[in-house]
Amino acid sequence: MAVPFDYAGGDGVDFEPFEAFLSAEETTHWFRAWTGNGELDGDGFRVFGQDGSGGYAAFWLIHPSQPLADQPVVFLGSEGETSVVARDLGDFLWLLADGFGPWEAATSHEPDWVPRPNRDLTAIAEQFAPGQRRSAAAVIELATQEFPGFDDTVMELCR
Repeated sequence: MAVPFDYAGGDGVDFEPFEAFLSAEETTHWFRAWTGNGELDGDGFRVFGQDGSGGYAAFWLIHPSQPLADQPVVFLGSEGETSVVARDLGDFLWLLADGFGPWEAATSHEPDWVPRPNRDLTAIAEQFAPGQRRSAAAVIELATQEFPGFDDTVMELCR
């Protein structure tokens, strides 16, 4: 996440990665506020970035026996948007390389918004996930197919 994202006055990627994951306490505080459910904790998520409005990108810890890099990446927006944007870290790297951030992958875009592939992020994806090269559209479609009930799961937690 050392490669900067260029928001380009609203025409670029709206993503601000954190230098470290949010703490368990911060994640719990946010998740309770986001869902309106004070009985929850945030243990199912490792938050690693946000968009400009405060929506969070996180690993969703749905596979208990798998490493963090094999967990799906989700977006939980400040306006209630929910989406699994990548099946794992490798797919997420290719999503970024193809010019999308978590918000852009999770939401409908302005008709004139055009993703701008990033050479530096492509080099990172090639290094860390060489066998997973695919377009952002394919990454999003595969994530949606594998986790079709994510929105329902999250909405059931909301009060």
